[in-house]
Amino acid sequence: MAAISNTVRIRNALENAIVKGVYLPGSQLDPEALEREFDCSRTPVREALHQLEASGLVRVVPKRGTFVTEWNPSELAERFEVMAEIEATCGRLAARRVTDAELRELEAVHEHCREAAEAGDVEAYYARNSTFHHCIYRATHNAFLEQEASRLHAMLQPYRRMQLQVRNRMMRSFKEHDSVVAAIRGGDADAAALALREHVIVQGDRFHDLVAAMRQPA
Repeated sequence: MAAISNTVRIRNALENAIVKGVYLPGSQLDPEALEREFDCSRTPVREALHQLEASGLVRVVPKRGTFVTEWNPSELAERFEVMAEIEATCGRLAARRVTDAELRELEAVHEHCREAAEAGDVEAYYARNSTFHHCIYRATHNAFLEQEASRLHAMLQPYRRMQLQVRNRMMRSFKEHDSVVAAIRGGDADAAALALREHVIVQGDRFHDLVAAMRQPA
């Protein structure tokens, strides 16, 4: 049981570190360093890395090592396209099924996003933006959809973080949230779906901005 416990602990810690940008896309993970960091044997580290590989957050390259997943522009565009459709479905269902308590929570998180955006605090906005989307996933009352949306959301988080570094993107993101909240509050399923799709999809100038951000040195 101790090995299983360590595996879960290490996997969660690494997932959080990747999502928060501690390990950037393309970074190599050193199993020996992780053994020292988590004060454990190689087995739980290896198992944790295998689980992260299954979730899509890391890639194991034979004879080279384990790396945080880094997608080329075409792969990234495909994943944001899928994420946009999943989020649109979440918005549609949330507008129909959200409870009063869930709506209050969404509105409260939205207000926290406003405070972070007005303060120019990218790190705070990044964290609260994630919470905002998870509130919508829960409001679908579809456990499978919530799970799948959360999984892809985690995979794309490092790139969403990069997007927020683009000039004026944070305030534009907040204004897009405004449209999402208004649609869900009004029970307008089609408007909620459209607002979330347009919020998440990365096309045109937004795509070029993201690729430019990916090329900037850490």
